[in-house]
Amino acid sequence: MYDIKALYEAKSVKDAVRLLVEHPEALVIAGGSDVLIKIREGKLAGRELVSIYGIDEMRGVSYEADGSIRIGSLTSFSHITNDPIIQKHIRVLGEAVDMVGGPQIRNIGTIGGNTCNGVTSADSASTLHAWDAVVEITGPEGVRQIPIEKFYIRAGVVDLHQGEVQTAIIIPKPAYEGYFGHYIKYAMRNAMDIATLGCSVNVKLSEDKTVIQDVRIAYGVAGPVPLRAVSAEKEAKGKPVCEKTVKDFAQAILEDIRPRDSWRASKAFRQHIAVVLAERALRESIRLAGGECDEQTV
Repeated sequence: MYDIKALYEAKSVKDAVRLLVEHPEALVIAGGSDVLIKIREGKLAGRELVSIYGIDEMRGVSYEADGSIRIGSLTSFSHITNDPIIQKHIRVLGEAVDMVGGPQIRNIGTIGGNTCNGVTSADSASTLHAWDAVVEITGPEGVRQIPIEKFYIRAGVVDLHQGEVQTAIIIPKPAYEGYFGHYIKYAMRNAMDIATLGCSVNVKLSEDKTVIQDVRIAYGVAGPVPLRAVSAEKEAKGKPVCEKTVKDFAQAILEDIRPRDSWRASKAFRQHIAVVLAERALRESIRLAGGECDEQTV
């Protein structure tokens, strides 16, 4: 059923790097929810695999010394959704990954796998972009960290060099402290479907909840890779919390997104729902932050 040339089981991150260097054609496999399907379909038949699934040091959510949140790349979607640190600081990430597949997929699928496959529709990807996530990568030359927007190179391709393994995703404390966010996945079905468009927004309000101090918005399936709508962010920063700000913010996203026509949806339809989702996600983020949009406030 599965045409696999060889399977090597890594005992540690260091061991995984060694195996990947020794077997340069090998693929990394974690939960296997993507790789095994492609092998069964024949797309990756006859390949060598390096399994990292047994490396417990790559699991779990914790605080770094500087207050950053560290998410091990082998942490499952179910774990992320229910983790108390995620629930306290970045609940929206737990909500986003809870929309991946069904319960079986969420129990076995990992956030590292979801980002390393490089697809723009990954439910975690747009939310991680909106939280200024940093990707930690370990390889023969040591450890490096890069912003997640630089991790995605093009559709299906990420910045992983020969022998490297993604070991963690880090959310810096300044990126989450005081922010509240909301993710909306638009799909043809309510469950077990790939996103036609994903929109994630988080916002930080002034102390009196009347001004948007900062806002970040990111999309999936609005371009070949997940992307930030920086024009919209600039449009709303420093503006009053009101419907005019929300509308102007949503219209500004059209300057940055690059959707395409596909069998799932046309470019024009994706542009339309991108604006609608931006409005809804910003309003809900404002509500979660304790603010309220006032039609009369301009």
